Amino acid sequence: MGCGMGKSRIQPNKCDRVSISVPAATAIRAALLIQRWYRQYVARLEMRRRCTWNIFQSIEYAGEQDQIKLYHFFGFLMDHFTPASSERNLISHIFRENEVCRDADWERYFCYKDIEVPHSYCGPHLTFPMTFCGVSKLMEAFKLKQQLHARYVLQILGETWRLLRILPNINHVSVCHTKEITICGDLHGQLEDLLLIFYKNGLPSCEKPYVFNGDFVDRGKNSLEILLILFGFLLVYPNEVHLNRGNHEDHIVNLRYGFTKEVLGKYRVHGKKILKLLQKIFSWLPLATVINHKVLVVHGGISDSTDLDTVARMDRHRYVSVLRPPKVIRPTLNGNRAGSGKDEDASGPAEGRRRRVRSLTNTSAPGQRNNIPRRSLHNLPTGGAQLNCSVEDELKERRRLAGFDQTYREVKTLDSDSDPEFGEPTETHGHEWKQIVDLLWSDPMPQNGCFSNEVRGGGCYWGPDVTEEVLGKHNLQLLIRSHECKQDGYEFCHNRRVLTIFSASNYYEVGSNRGAYIRMGPDLVPHFIQYQASRTCRELTLRQSVGWTERSALRALRQQLFVHKSDLVGAFQEFDPNNTGVISLRHWATATERVLKLGLPWRVLRPQLINRAQHGMVDYQQWIRELSITEPKPEVSDTSIMETMYKNHSNLETIFRIIDTDHSGLISFEEFRQTWKLLSSHLKMEISDKVITDLAQSMDFNKDGSIDINEFMEAFRLADLSTHS
Repeated sequence: MGCGMGKSRIQPNKCDRVSISVPAATAIRAALLIQRWYRQYVARLEMRRRCTWNIFQSIEYAGEQDQIKLYHFFGFLMDHFTPASSERNLISHIFRENEVCRDADWERYFCYKDIEVPHSYCGPHLTFPMTFCGVSKLMEAFKLKQQLHARYVLQILGETWRLLRILPNINHVSVCHTKEITICGDLHGQLEDLLLIFYKNGLPSCEKPYVFNGDFVDRGKNSLEILLILFGFLLVYPNEVHLNRGNHEDHIVNLRYGFTKEVLGKYRVHGKKILKLLQKIFSWLPLATVINHKVLVVHGGISDSTDLDTVARMDRHRYVSVLRPPKVIRPTLNGNRAGSGKDEDASGPAEGRRRRVRSLTNTSAPGQRNNIPRRSLHNLPTGGAQLNCSVEDELKERRRLAGFDQTYREVKTLDSDSDPEFGEPTETHGHEWKQIVDLLWSDPMPQNGCFSNEVRGGGCYWGPDVTEEVLGKHNLQLLIRSHECKQDGYEFCHNRRVLTIFSASNYYEVGSNRGAYIRMGPDLVPHFIQYQASRTCRELTLRQSVGWTERSALRALRQQLFVHKSDLVGAFQEFDPNNTGVISLRHWATATERVLKLGLPWRVLRPQLINRAQHGMVDYQQWIRELSITEPKPEVSDTSIMETMYKNHSNLETIFRIIDTDHSGLISFEEFRQTWKLLSSHLKMEISDKVITDLAQSMDFNKDGSIDINEFMEAFRLADLSTHS
């Protein structure tokens, strides 16, 4: 019966089949049209996202280039002006890393025992040696926005400094099936990203090693908290936590990008000591990590002259700031350093501490360095001469185990940690300095070759051929680096032999990029975990996210256009010989790029920047007036100084921070005048004393003869009117 019913089932006739196939074909065509529309929609969003990205990155790199140019100008003053010149005296202290040089003096200078913790203090109380519970307590306090007392800060930093001095320039670590390693990129003071990584991946432990690849500080508001957490875990797990130095672990860079200001704002009494000790710690951070002898992890990259054997042998702590090579102070016949006037023990030459380290390609004892014990120094005594003796014995023993030169102790009394003010760089030090600069500042490029990185102002661009050469020379298979923000948090290049990892999500703006970290097992295959630390961003659609970041990027770009308006008008007038006030869009784009030098697709950006353009022509005078930027109106006799200030806002703040040697946040009228004279020398322009005096008096709000740096810089910060409309 069932079969009979099956046979009697009504079959559609030919006409019915035709009528059914018509709507099916229509549906397919409709689906294809929708698919085509959606692909075009996504492509347009992607084009907008890439333009936004180019704006942010170009402005960021231009700022880094300005920073390096300013520092090179300071170096020129140091090299060519007489020691008695006022300009040289203003900035000479930033070229001396410390005033006290012996380790015993450092121990006394950074002694925390005289600092009392008041009963009213409600933050975390730490005990030493540092424990896992202590670091966990520290993280919980930072989550609650609590501040660690200066005594504990100095204690953590002092312990970290003692430990870092034992570590080699290149850390060697091993992974196995039961112990994967996690590699994190730039964090830039974004504590929420670090806490999210720990939440998703787990805290550092003996079973969960980490490599943090530099740039812990600057830009974000919690740089110091990130350092204290990482240093805490380093002290608890010295064999499992590895910290590489980044280009922002540099006290000169910190002057511009916020870390100096952050520390002084949080610790007004002891901030100067904290910054001083951090200078030393940054110079002692290792430069690279090698995993299973096959994967190289460095912050920036490499160059065609990179030699990891040279990197392993150099005295890394000499390079307190990598923006300028250190200079050697040659001893006189009686052992004193020429021009220093100090009695120093010159019993050993600078080369006495050159490290004789095996090549990375030496396979005779592949596990020897990996197996060097790296216990914490917590069990060392903490009092006076006994401590110094124990540290020196510990250093000597570690250097013996690592196969290093044993003359370290003889030279320790030299001012070896300083960045000397006088002297001249040797050829050896110049070569070593370039090695470090390339490791910390370089970027990969798709083309073969290697040349100076003029975009950032430091390091180099290197191509796939250089990657193959350097990795092949040292028998490596993969280079992991950071240093560049990537939209997805990571990016492969050079035939997947170079991998960029960036862990600061929402770096430019909410929704601008994801953060990511790497997990790697013994197969050395990287596995990526991406995230967004901002809940707001996770709730945005793709269109909302792109629109949000695009508006932010355009605000930043309008500010750049506004502060260069005089230069832009001059460039536009070159294409307008008859003074019509109108030029073509092509000439507008050419002139704008010529002035700003940002390498942006100006004709693509034209609809977002120019409201009215008729027949391909731009009324540039009207366009300049319509830029939605407001500016304060101080009472000054020369308005040209205002544009100079806006254009060089960051440079001006950097000079202010340098001149404010006592870190009080206040400068006198005379220091204000000297700041402007220094800036005008850098810019090769004339600014009269009357104009500077008028500006100083207009900013002395309480008429006490001094100027608050923060109030001054905030008063002259540009505001985009479009954000209020």
